[in-house]
Amino acid sequence: MVAMDAVDALRHQEHVVQKELSGEQRRAKVIEKLREIYAKQGIEVTDEMLEAGVKALEEERFKYHPPKAGFGTSLAKIYVNRAKWLKPLFISMGLLTAGAAGYYALAVYPRHAAVAQMPKTLHQLYTQITTISRDEHAQKEANLLILEAKEALQEGKIETAKSKHKALQNLLERLKSHYTVRVVQGAGKRSGIWRIPPHNPVGRNYYLIVEAIDSNGKKIKVPIHNEENDAMENVSEWGLRVDKETYERIKQDKLDDGIIQNRSVGKKERGKLAPQYSVPSNGSTISKW
Repeated sequence: MVAMDAVDALRHQEHVVQKELSGEQRRAKVIEKLREIYAKQGIEVTDEMLEAGVKALEEERFKYHPPKAGFGTSLAKIYVNRAKWLKPLFISMGLLTAGAAGYYALAVYPRHAAVAQMPKTLHQLYTQITTISRDEHAQKEANLLILEAKEALQEGKIETAKSKHKALQNLLERLKSHYTVRVVQGAGKRSGIWRIPPHNPVGRNYYLIVEAIDSNGKKIKVPIHNEENDAMENVSEWGLRVDKETYERIKQDKLDDGIIQNRSVGKKERGKLAPQYSVPSNGSTISKW
């Protein structure tokens, strides 16, 4: 203990160490100075104890040597500094957990729930369609869609099942709609056009430009099949193909005073897929002119 204390005393008297141990003076003078230090503190020590302290100092026996850098040292430093990183880590983990829970609650669970409910909603849609339908083609389409949707669910093809579900919804909306079809008129509005058929350069196809008006007198968009590109499109105005006589009659009516006297050319009834026209027409339609 005295040897350790002697080392400590010498360390606190750095000028003594630098002057005596680094110089060529005898170690006895160092011991003498140590004895004076302890004498001032009222402590008596032997020469052997002081000799042991000086020797220990020279050998750096009690000097602290920092550990070498390595994996163990890094772990120790991380543990010592845990107060700095542990709280932010817990906060980050909490935020990640809350985010994952929120994503599951807002995105994953609703999708799973919707898929689980799909057989029931498919049956409900099909029942509504068969109840309201007065159209043989609509019934056949519904039968095919419900069959394809159920097969897709059994095979785990969820996106396909969703697509068929959406098609059933659209079919139901078409059946539920009812409106009047009338010829368009007004400033800058065309009421009819003609086209040259792609496979008959000497022929002409005649169309009346028509619109759909609901029971409240509001113009609405309806799905039509564009015969020029074979696509279904939602439009508020479309071209209805008619015979030449009907086209010329409507044309002369408008040229007479700018007003078409009888603009109504058809009606779409609830439960039907397509309008029933009051003018000669094969039902072919176009969407652009």
